[in-house]
Amino acid sequence: MSAEDVSTPHDPADALAAVAALRRLADHLEDAAVEQAMRAGWSWPDVAEALGVTRQAVHKKHVKRLIAAGVKLRRRQ
Repeated sequence: MSAEDVSTPHDPADALAAVAALRRLADHLEDAAVEQAMRAGWSWPDVAEALGVTRQAVHKKHVKRLIAAGVKLRRRQ
């Protein structure tokens, strides 16, 4: 999809607000999907591969929240 294929608001403030809202939504969806995967027994490398990031990046971003949520995390073997 190219930039020409996307309809954007004429007002830059509205366009930027839409981008910010989409980022919040994407973050929320990622948080929920990572938590679901970890509760289902996925490993950090599995989650990282599915997201297209490194294991370290996904671990750093999500580990504290998952621990606070009571998710039992797998240890490296």
